[in-house]
Amino acid sequence: MSVNVDTTNDPIGGGAATAVLSLDGIVVRFGGVTAVDGVSLSVAAGEVLGLIGPNGAGKTTLFDVISGVRFPNAGRVMLNGADVTRSSPIRRARAGMRRTYQQVQTFGWLSVADNVLAGLDWQGGGGGAIADLVGFPTRRRLEQERRARVEEVLDMCGLTAVAATPTAALPIGLARMVELARAIVDPPTLLLLDEPNSGLGEEEGHALAAQVQRIATETSCAMVLVEHDVDFIMANCNRIVVLQTGSVLATGTPAEIQGNAAVRTAYLGEP
Repeated sequence: MSVNVDTTNDPIGGGAATAVLSLDGIVVRFGGVTAVDGVSLSVAAGEVLGLIGPNGAGKTTLFDVISGVRFPNAGRVMLNGADVTRSSPIRRARAGMRRTYQQVQTFGWLSVADNVLAGLDWQGGGGGAIADLVGFPTRRRLEQERRARVEEVLDMCGLTAVAATPTAALPIGLARMVELARAIVDPPTLLLLDEPNSGLGEEEGHALAAQVQRIATETSCAMVLVEHDVDFIMANCNRIVVLQTGSVLATGTPAEIQGNAAVRTAYLGEP
């Protein structure tokens, strides 16, 4: 099963009725090796798309293309109806894209609350250095609003009890939740989660799954998950794209993917 979406080149953040993310014919080459070969997919608002495949299938490379870390040799990346194929990661982030990584990336010396607050700092405070020195009422009000938003997200992610704890002192399960909280504190339109369940225990995995479902249903954020835990993908995704040697092997619902003979042979290792 595949989804064809009619996209238009609207300004980033525009209200056109398009897929939040659309990839068209993405190709990435490393010298003579083609790591991603003509991949096309789309993700709608509120949809959770899983991206799976064996090692070397091109999952991380494709994620890098989506987030702007790497530009493709061919193909097009559309975000909220706008062509961002050659846009920087910063521009994509400001357009509503957020990403977490396989290895947790937090500011270890900062508290949990300040790590999450960092997700709002890109907006600036208005008034520059003078406003900082004088303490304009508007600056103080903005700071209060941001702190209130951080407290809301900390509570949502079960982090209130460790809000003042340096993230370097946290176990991996809580550290991953901090990274997720920082990604959603400024509500995204597209959230990329790179192996979010890696290293988590069963209870932590359930907590993460609950957050994934809540974000999708309550905020209409589109999500793409790369994950080696097939059970996690099957339980939490609306659709799944299976990659093999850089190409799309199959696309469908979890039930369709589980019943696909080619997938079971190539990825699940079954005859």
